[in-house]
Amino acid sequence: MTTFDVNAILSSTAYGSDGDKIGKVEQVFLDDNSGEPTFLTVNTGLFGAKENFVPVKGARQDGDRVVLPYTKDVIKDAPKVDADQHLSPAEEEELYRYYELNYNDDRTAGTDRDRTTAAAGTAGVAGTAAADRGVADRDVADRDVADRDRDAVDQDRRDVAATAGDEASVVRHEERLNVGTQEREAGHARLRKYVVTDHETVDVPVEREEVTVERTPINDTNTRVDNGTIGEEEVDVTLHEERPVVQKEAVAVEEVGLNKQTVQETQRVEADVRKEQVDVETDVDRGDLGRDGEAPRR
Repeated sequence: MTTFDVNAILSSTAYGSDGDKIGKVEQVFLDDNSGEPTFLTVNTGLFGAKENFVPVKGARQDGDRVVLPYTKDVIKDAPKVDADQHLSPAEEEELYRYYELNYNDDRTAGTDRDRTTAAAGTAGVAGTAAADRGVADRDVADRDVADRDRDAVDQDRRDVAATAGDEASVVRHEERLNVGTQEREAGHARLRKYVVTDHETVDVPVEREEVTVERTPINDTNTRVDNGTIGEEEVDVTLHEERPVVQKEAVAVEEVGLNKQTVQETQRVEADVRKEQVDVETDVDRGDLGRDGEAPRR
């Protein structure tokens, strides 16, 4: 990719190495020294709320697409760097280290952003504007380097003066634990309805008819008309009985739902921390004094 392609990059859509769409290319950052594209930012959040830095190295243009040599997950987890300011050397080195690229230690300036908006037929103008901004930013970077050099020399002088005086001191450091919390997904809870069969026993009262023999003598008061013929006769009586009848119906008995509640508990976190200790050592402790109690000449 060259400076001439800045407008084409800005109007393109970024895709990952696996072919998945990542988002729109929002900005292109140019190297302060060479003016070449070094980083681009890709919109990876909703409604353009998040931009992630991606090195241009290894990327290729395919029409209105920019294919990056990383997946979307890798780009989304990149170090959070403010996309509205000049990239410092520390931020640039952190991005190179995250993307497993070699960082040139003798770089003294960061990377500046090309704020040119993509427009048809203005590629040459964008390249000229980017070059002018690169020259101005290099002048500012040179002045920053000179100021840092002067500050370093002054600090060295102050250190030498402090050491040469009657008092000397060292700064002791120690590590401290900064413990916080991070929310993560712990699992899922779901309602599942299934059918089981229970065996029920119900006692049902039933009635039935039985036959009993009743004999009534015939006399003058209850004289029955009879033909007085001896022979066989048959009388049929219908008997009835009740039988249990089982029917089933489905009825609603209760409603079961899930509610979430927050439960607070205390967990113990353990970690090793380091701290510096300061010991005072004299020539006597080191055994550098001579027999006469004076330090030997060297």
